[in-house]
Amino acid sequence: MSTGPVVVLVGPMGVGKSTVGQLLAERLGVGYRDTDDDIEAEQGRTIADIFVNDGEPAFRAMEKQAVRSALAGHDGVLALGGGAVLDAGTRAALAGQRVVYLSMDVEEAVRRTGLNAARPLLAVNPRRQWRELMEARRHLYEEVATAVVATDGRTPDEVAQAALEALELKEA
Repeated sequence: MSTGPVVVLVGPMGVGKSTVGQLLAERLGVGYRDTDDDIEAEQGRTIADIFVNDGEPAFRAMEKQAVRSALAGHDGVLALGGGAVLDAGTRAALAGQRVVYLSMDVEEAVRRTGLNAARPLLAVNPRRQWRELMEARRHLYEEVATAVVATDGRTPDEVAQAALEALELKEA
């Protein structure tokens, strides 16, 4: 019987949740899962296509279900989409989990995400929109976090190591 993920990663788009999550899973000797990947696999289309064709509310409903399913059925490292913490039920479900909030500043975010059209919430003015998203979400990431790990100026390996240290987890 699964007791939930060993580690859950939250944070804004482009912060490196997928890359760091895979490194953490490897170091801990567990599986890796990403709820955005789950949604794309189930829907047979990209997150961007879902946003364009169905709208954000439909995507958020899919995301809420994907997170619940993953929290109940995955015992490795789990990465959540950047907006998953917007849902109060998701935040409540994260209580008691080891949650790492991967943070970065706006300049790093713009460098990493650029003008990437595959990120529908940053399509118009990425710098301004990222700041607005973070103003709305930062306190939610902090609310669910067991630990906060800054990613600015760090390699994915350094971020993974900092997450392990912050959670006092031992590598496999």
